[in-house]
Amino acid sequence: MKKIIAALLITGSLVSCTKDFSKLNTSKDGAEYTTPETLLGPAIHDVIKRNLNRCLRLTHELMQVHVTLSDSDEIHRYVIRPQESDYMWNNWYLQLTNIRDIYEGGDVINSNAFMGISLILDSWVYSLITDVYGDVPYFNANKGREGILQPKFDRQKDIYEDLFRKLEQANELLKNASLTDTEKSLDPLYKGDLVKWRKFGNSLYLRLLLRVSGTGELNATDKILEIVETQKANYPIFTSNNDSAILKFESSAPYLSEFHEYRDIDFRTNSSYGSFFIDNLNNWGDPRLERWASKKDGIFEGIPSGYPVGQIPAPQSQYLATLKSEPLLGNIINYGELKLILAECALKGYIPGSAETYYKDGVTAAITMWGGTVPSNYFLTTSATWDETTSLSRKLEKIITQKYYTLFFTDFQSWIELRRTGFPVLPKGQGLQNDGIMPTRLKYPVNVQTLNRENYKEAVANMGGDDLKTKVWWNK
Repeated sequence: MKKIIAALLITGSLVSCTKDFSKLNTSKDGAEYTTPETLLGPAIHDVIKRNLNRCLRLTHELMQVHVTLSDSDEIHRYVIRPQESDYMWNNWYLQLTNIRDIYEGGDVINSNAFMGISLILDSWVYSLITDVYGDVPYFNANKGREGILQPKFDRQKDIYEDLFRKLEQANELLKNASLTDTEKSLDPLYKGDLVKWRKFGNSLYLRLLLRVSGTGELNATDKILEIVETQKANYPIFTSNNDSAILKFESSAPYLSEFHEYRDIDFRTNSSYGSFFIDNLNNWGDPRLERWASKKDGIFEGIPSGYPVGQIPAPQSQYLATLKSEPLLGNIINYGELKLILAECALKGYIPGSAETYYKDGVTAAITMWGGTVPSNYFLTTSATWDETTSLSRKLEKIITQKYYTLFFTDFQSWIELRRTGFPVLPKGQGLQNDGIMPTRLKYPVNVQTLNRENYKEAVANMGGDDLKTKVWWNK
């Protein structure tokens, strides 16, 4: 009954909107806009749930975290069908409307806090869209209220440039901002701690700056130095695991995990962990194994990815059922990832400091976030040992391989990082398709190709194609 009433209320609110959209909404009860605090939690929650859905289905299978035990699902063989593109595209753009309404509502009530928060969330979601698809509608997207139903696709470089502008603006807006007690209580990430929101925005900024740093454009390396060193007082970033941007799932509504109601067969028994994923953790004696994986015959063991059709391996270690409600799976960006970002920046000379120290700090943060203790020999006698005499490429491989585990169940990030760096180096099975090439993006959704065809064709011409081998701007 409650669901029926809620549906009727939503329908009623849509019917009661006027044609004048100079104000966010005009309803019969006199409300002139949707209060931003009421949109915040649902928007963040929905994006993270959708991200988890496709992380389980796409990212973890492409990246050999797990391997399917069915011949009908060939993602681990690099077969991604066009319809896979629709789910995230549609849901990301849907929530961007709500995220932008948070900004508009904040503007109406003169709240720098909600305007800044909206800009950070906008940058996070749009970075996902453009990193997964490439050139996408941006400047004229989400403007259906203004009659723009076929938005032009914008170049990824231009999108990134504007994301950086937004993150700069968010950092400034949040300097002198405040929230009421009621508004704080509706913030699912930080409970209204705006210093932590600034840290989130600036840590995300570093992720995105590093992502495009290889292009030599947008002054990315200069900005990294400014945030980390020369102007660091103006750009607070994460300083502990407590700062991490994680929507910690709860055991009751509203903040339930995407997997809360999954059957075990859908979540864990249709797949086993990949050999690559398990073998590294075994080598390191990593305590996260106990939190993540089941044992088979008393040991942790994975199966090969990319196996030929008809040669399904026997099941081995699988996801623990407890992960279905694990609070830490609501990760957006965490302290461990930030430290490994800084390790790469130090390694490449973008910032001063020891890459080894940042690396070890990142690994330690990642393990302790999961409640573990770093084994005494972790950096001494395992493949995680840092060797200052090895090549830059070898050191980068260590950093990104550790980041791969830090990004456990984090949207598309490990796949995006592999595309950017080439690491971790994943074994190639005999059953791979797509010429054995890891997909470099998702194709544009089928409905976009049909309903926005002229702009789609222009985007494809600019991108150099619309297939699983087309590279995005920062990856060329």
